[in-house]
Amino acid sequence: MTAVIDKTAFVEQGATLGKDVFIGPFCYVGKGVVLGDHVCLKSHVSVRGQVTVGARTIIYPFAALGEDPQLIGYEGERLEIGTDVKIREHVTIHPGTKKDAGVTRIGDRCFLMVGVHIGHDCKVGNDVIMANTATLGGHCKVGDRAYIGGLTAMHPFARVGHHAVIGGMTGVESDVIPFGAAKGNRAKLNGLNIVGLRRHGFSREDIHDLRSAYRILFANEGTFAERIEDVINLFKDKKPVMEIIHFIQEDTKRALCFPENYVKG
Repeated sequence: MTAVIDKTAFVEQGATLGKDVFIGPFCYVGKGVVLGDHVCLKSHVSVRGQVTVGARTIIYPFAALGEDPQLIGYEGERLEIGTDVKIREHVTIHPGTKKDAGVTRIGDRCFLMVGVHIGHDCKVGNDVIMANTATLGGHCKVGDRAYIGGLTAMHPFARVGHHAVIGGMTGVESDVIPFGAAKGNRAKLNGLNIVGLRRHGFSREDIHDLRSAYRILFANEGTFAERIEDVINLFKDKKPVMEIIHFIQEDTKRALCFPENYVKG
């Protein structure tokens, strides 16, 4: 079946449409846009620039994808959206810039609720959920299966590790470890995402190891560097724990998110 294009929609010459694409009333699809098989633009959707949308992705009314980034002096490069993504009303996603790798990337099976904004050069993993009006500043990174609560904002260059959960109305200005749970006016760690770990099939042993490692890392004895070495020595063969260590050791422009009552050492 060929694409179904409403008579009020406008598709520029140079756009590439996959099989069974649906483009609803008053949509705009610019040249250079690639829509994969079975993509659905419900109505009043704008997609322009070098934007690739993966198969079976559904985009709801008044979403705007690929518009110029909110960065003075830089034009947009590319935006890549994965397969089976749900993009709800009034979502805005900006392309990457030459100031970074030139691409904003959204993984597969993400769910972006009403009013979500994803700024230029962000990297969002697979199966990420962002609740209503959650916002990512430029260059943010969000790992697989992370959950970002409603009205939450991430500062530019901040990172959230995979399987982490961020509470609603939280300002994330520092990096949140994988499997972590954070909330507050300015994000503070308040433990691990135990519900998410159980929901996604982590074993009792994995959860026990993560809890033990968390207690060591954020204890108030010794220095943080010493406690990292302690965790490496105790859990070097435990993949989930070592994923936290690798996250902490990566180069980053942001400080690490710590618990509320943590005394830095």
